[in-house]
Amino acid sequence: MIVSEAVQRVGAGSVVKTWVSNNRILTGGLIGIAAVGAALLTLGPSGSGASPGTQLTVAVPPAAAQRVYGAAGRPIIVIDAGHGGRDPGATAVSGEVSEKNLTLAFAQALRDTLVERGRVRVALTRDDDRYLTLDQRAAVARALGASLFVSLHTDSAPNPLARGASIYSLSDVASDAEAARFAAHENRGASVAERNGSVDAILADLAMRSEMSASADFASRLVRKSAGRFELRPEPHRFAGFHVLRRASTPAVLFEAGYISNVEDEALLRSPVHRGKIVLALAQAIEADVAARSRR
Repeated sequence: MIVSEAVQRVGAGSVVKTWVSNNRILTGGLIGIAAVGAALLTLGPSGSGASPGTQLTVAVPPAAAQRVYGAAGRPIIVIDAGHGGRDPGATAVSGEVSEKNLTLAFAQALRDTLVERGRVRVALTRDDDRYLTLDQRAAVARALGASLFVSLHTDSAPNPLARGASIYSLSDVASDAEAARFAAHENRGASVAERNGSVDAILADLAMRSEMSASADFASRLVRKSAGRFELRPEPHRFAGFHVLRRASTPAVLFEAGYISNVEDEALLRSPVHRGKIVLALAQAIEADVAARSRR
């Protein structure tokens, strides 16, 4: 098999990557994905002088060129490390660490654990300190046809005694006022799509209802896997209208690992040992959920 790859700069900082083989588009390894709606994909004969065959060209912002880790053929899980770049998220009570650093540490550890266990493939929305919009994050899941999207965060509250992890899934109606406020805070700057009564819109709404149900099932599974391993908030599964979950177009949850506004939780979240307990619960819940849905 003859394979060539071309990379060139185009437009305002975008990158075009082209993979050409003599008989098919390669999968696995380094995959360029479009994390914006303006991505360009063309399929046709190669014009680069390589052996005739199939060509895939993708216009990708540098921030969205990702690796997919794991054995080909496994379901893809997209892990989203919340915040990043100019958006630090919450600051710990000690003032020594930001949410964006902890979420990246969680995402990388979860990726490594899942890949080592070998049951799924994994992609990260970010693997370093960079800013991504909510739509760019969700577009990673859509572009890869992800089986599950998990957005990782840490919590913060005015009450310094607030502690514990929580899991949010998508709903048009919030479970409580606090969940509604949190979703509104996370959705700042997100685009709002208008709904209409077309057949396509109705079908999309039906698909969304199915994704909401699957997301709630996964959240409940994660609560069960987490119980007794680390502290959860009372009523840990909550729901609200999170834009990034809605736009992922796949079952999706937002996981809050604990409160960095609490002294004890901050210390635990900064501990690799404690993070490992959370990561293992997440990994087991992800694997069990993907396996259960594949049997239906």
